[in-house]
Amino acid sequence: MKLVMAQINPLIGDLDGNTQKVLDSMEYARKVDAKIVLLPELTICGYPPEDLVFHDAFIDSMEQHIDQIVEASKGLGVFVGLARRNFDHGEKRLLNSAAVIYDGKLLGFQDKWLLPNYDVFNERRYFSSGTKTGIWEMFGTRIGCVICEDIWQHAGYVTDVRYARDPIDALVEHKPDLLVNLTASPYQYQKPHVRVKVCRKAAQTLKCPVMLCCQVGANDQIIFDGYSIAVDKEGNLRQLAKGFQEDLMVCDFSAKACPVPFEYNQEQDLFKALVLGVHDYCHKSGFKKACFGLSGGIDSTLVACIAKEALGAENVLGVCMPSRYSSEGSVKDAVALAKNLGIQHKVIEIEPVFAQYLDTLGPHFGEMEHDVTEENIQARIRGMILMALSNKFGDIVLSTGNKSELALGYCTLYGDMAGGLGVIADVKKTVVYDLCRWYNRKEEIIPQAIIDKPPSAELRHGQIDLDSLPDYGIVDAVLEGYVENYMPIDQIVEHYKIPKDVVRGLIRKIHAAEYKRRQGPPVLRISKKSFGVGRVYPIVQGWI
Repeated sequence: MKLVMAQINPLIGDLDGNTQKVLDSMEYARKVDAKIVLLPELTICGYPPEDLVFHDAFIDSMEQHIDQIVEASKGLGVFVGLARRNFDHGEKRLLNSAAVIYDGKLLGFQDKWLLPNYDVFNERRYFSSGTKTGIWEMFGTRIGCVICEDIWQHAGYVTDVRYARDPIDALVEHKPDLLVNLTASPYQYQKPHVRVKVCRKAAQTLKCPVMLCCQVGANDQIIFDGYSIAVDKEGNLRQLAKGFQEDLMVCDFSAKACPVPFEYNQEQDLFKALVLGVHDYCHKSGFKKACFGLSGGIDSTLVACIAKEALGAENVLGVCMPSRYSSEGSVKDAVALAKNLGIQHKVIEIEPVFAQYLDTLGPHFGEMEHDVTEENIQARIRGMILMALSNKFGDIVLSTGNKSELALGYCTLYGDMAGGLGVIADVKKTVVYDLCRWYNRKEEIIPQAIIDKPPSAELRHGQIDLDSLPDYGIVDAVLEGYVENYMPIDQIVEHYKIPKDVVRGLIRKIHAAEYKRRQGPPVLRISKKSFGVGRVYPIVQGWI
């Protein structure tokens, strides 16, 4: 028997469009003579729908769209995710469910048991846990169904919570012939292969094949990479869907097949994730074009490359805004990069505006020396210019700050933090360099001078980042240890061989900059712990 895993890219709240994708996948199944169609978690509304589910009309409409799928399901079995009303149990009035449809009839619903409430997940805000599990029989096959998190605890990959139940263990006595998992599993740098291990453990326990159907695409700050998985009853990877794009993968466990490897390039996958994040954020929001400050530095360079791939060179504008402190090399490098990428570019001198600001403020500053105040004025002038271009022409402004700078507050509110999307705000500085080197792997599109020169904001004469910050390798090690892994100071000192006073100083800076990050744009999340969604700290606190 053939099955189709429909790895689709839903738009949150587009019930008509998402349902049409389901119907299209069902038609495809008929063309390839497949009998069962498996779709991702919360397919009809898209994941995560957040507070949209509090609207009764939203839930009513979702149930009506399920009726359309049921009517179109003659000769097929379909597992499709939705949010629905909870009439039976629990404190919440909704359930995260899979509608189980067979040959023109709605057989019932399988509700999600384990509701994550950590990191980017907030499902207990909306849903009650399911209480029942069982077998759904289709075409002589006994199928068990679980939803996303339900499969993870069994493999030992849930560390942030202790669930009282294990849905996989609960299915053992039912002896399924096949297990299906509807999932919206977010992308995380260096994570994709873990899903294979999760499926393998479930397959070995239940002694049956496992199919895990992933959502793909980006919704707000969260990126979903796809890579839907089919493993045999021994846990060997039999098929793997494409990454970072929609895919209709036909599976047939009765056919002779050899295990396949899961090979991926970390830099390539990360770059694709960021491209997908920018593409979907812009197109799903109605933006066709983007602009950003193109300084000739490494960060704006990476954003330029990502934007070009996501939106097309003709829809990208890089704006070079030199001041009295900008080096001739930086302007030259910025223009060369724009030409190599084929993107549009402008050079707008900010010196006249900067001079006017100094003249205006000078009497009020008196004899006080120039300091970060004057530096930030330049950044804010640039932010103002970009926002003016955005207002006039309808481009979205892409913020170019990286995670290392945002962590330490090495950025300017209402200046370089201005924008509609923080493209690389979850990418550490050292990884920014890795991605740029990867982008140049076949030919030198990024001028080598951009990669080689010391990073600098160029807001005063001779300035380089190392004047104000430790080496970025040290900064990024502390970010990894403290922000992403919650390691105590002494453990960071020992593990990364960094002096304690340096670690303490960096941690103080991280918390002191919380108020800045709170006012920044949404952040494309690619790491274990982003400064965007999933990390919540008080701005005012006395512990650190």
